[in-house]
Amino acid sequence: MTIRLLLADDQELVRQALCALLALEDDFEVVASVGRGDEVVAAAREHRPDVALLDIEMPGGGGLHAARAIKAAAPAIRVLALSAHDSDEARAAMADAGADGYVVKDKDGSEKSKYQSAASTASGISTQAIAGAKKLD
Repeated sequence: MTIRLLLADDQELVRQALCALLALEDDFEVVASVGRGDEVVAAAREHRPDVALLDIEMPGGGGLHAARAIKAAAPAIRVLALSAHDSDEARAAMADAGADGYVVKDKDGSEKSKYQSAASTASGISTQAIAGAKKLD
């Protein structure tokens, strides 16, 4: 089963790199990629992803606003926060917004599997154990 992903990050290079990494895997298909929080719901409605990977900080409301909007419009879509910041406050804020998990961007690029595992876990499909992504309760 292929997991359909929506990727939202304001950094074009990050979006392109994550799309390229995830495209190498048979289990994932990036169906939409946007650079603003206020583009997320329209992309979700049009492309119907299983999982939305949302950067916390981006123009147009950011990941907090986008997570709330997705959960209101399409509660079946699983939401993963994607951030360079690893803080309890950011995790709590995203959990309150309805996020199902939190992935810290890997600065050295060595942890490709954490994005794959996080997306698999968020979609309810277990492939490998999460390496770095944490489920928010």
